[in-house]
Amino acid sequence: MTPITEVEGRRLALSNLDKVLHPATGTAKGELVHYYAITAAAMLPHLRDRPVSFLRYPDGPDGQLFFTKNPPPGTPAWVTTAPVPRSEDPRARQPVIQDLASLVWAANLVVEFHTPQWRMETPAIADRLVFDLDPGPPATVVQCCAVALWLRERLAADGLEAYAKTSGAKGLHLLVPVEPTPSERVSAYARQLAVEAEAKLPAQVVHRMAKALRPGKVFVDHSQNAAAKTTATPYTLRAQPRPTVSAPVTWDEVEGCREPERLVFLMDDIAPRLERYGDLLAPLNDPARARGLP
Repeated sequence: MTPITEVEGRRLALSNLDKVLHPATGTAKGELVHYYAITAAAMLPHLRDRPVSFLRYPDGPDGQLFFTKNPPPGTPAWVTTAPVPRSEDPRARQPVIQDLASLVWAANLVVEFHTPQWRMETPAIADRLVFDLDPGPPATVVQCCAVALWLRERLAADGLEAYAKTSGAKGLHLLVPVEPTPSERVSAYARQLAVEAEAKLPAQVVHRMAKALRPGKVFVDHSQNAAAKTTATPYTLRAQPRPTVSAPVTWDEVEGCREPERLVFLMDDIAPRLERYGDLLAPLNDPARARGLP
């Protein structure tokens, strides 16, 4: 029998809570749902008002993975959706996770959360800039940290403040609060800095996606600033062998990283980090911290 729980006055059917999704750690689905419930206060501000795309992995990371933008069948009527017209479907809508009940509903689907750099009221007008630093083996997140520090200083020269989080996979994300700006312009600026990074650090950085260019270097992916693209939401779990998290990190941690495992955070690491640091990415949601692009 599927258990029914009530969250903020909403009745939810939670299924297969004992199902092990991460055999490497024995982590069950119920533990994932619990993780999102206790992390909601930090995570929801990064989800709120942003159409969400889901990477679903209902049988764990070794099972079928599929990306979905449309509200899944059976989506409750009380889950907010927003119009996100696409060329193939001008009437398309996507879920928006506005509250704890919606977050727990989505967690029960077993998903990664991915969000754009803009809010549903202002499509394609970004309030964040993002760089996805992706290491090409044998490079690791250690090399990503060196590139992140260079980008931090370069952004600061333009009056912009960067914040870091792990990707939850093998890389690092930099996020920058910006005054509302067309995604097209943010994309152009991000590409400019990626090109500069490659020119300044040619042995470490590549700004193009071609795999042949990437071994041993850090790909500075600027493409996720495009209006149609999304990035792993802060605090989302990832479909990895272990229940890794896209976790905010301090710049001291970035600067001091000498071993890749130093910047791997699992589900159970997050509550103690929130207790110690609070939400390190909270400034991203403070309009007073945003600055205009040069």
